[in-house]
Amino acid sequence: RSVSAFLLNRSSDLVVIVCDRYLDTMTVAATTARARQYPENTLIAKDKEKVVGFAVYGPSRDEDLINAGEVIAIYVLSEYYNRKIGYRLMNEAFSRLREYHTIFVWVLEKNERAIRFYHKYGFEFDGCKKQWNLGTPVSIVRMIKHLER
Repeated sequence: RSVSAFLLNRSSDLVVIVCDRYLDTMTVAATTARARQYPENTLIAKDKEKVVGFAVYGPSRDEDLINAGEVIAIYVLSEYYNRKIGYRLMNEAFSRLREYHTIFVWVLEKNERAIRFYHKYGFEFDGCKKQWNLGTPVSIVRMIKHLER
């Protein structure tokens, strides 16, 4: 099964948080290579033939949450905001992570739009924070949702 690739729209919230030097590395080839790391766990949202969003999910990569599911990435092009694409991607990721009682995401600390989305979905901060280098240092914070069974 192949995975489609796309370029981030520069008008998205990421531009404000992440420097252009990092965004310049997000070529079609680089994005395709990243998507192919998890081909069986990548969901693609399309509008006709145009890729407008994606989500990547899988078992936890964090050593302190070994029995949890992780939404590794979820992105929607800004011109497709407010069309419930993110919710549909998240719902499908949750469906595929149904064996886990806990699901978490890492989010850029200053990405208020994404944080609001995750809060609406029931995620809460758990106090974990890391530094990432995306051209310049940025902070990411972990948000967790405990599922009722």
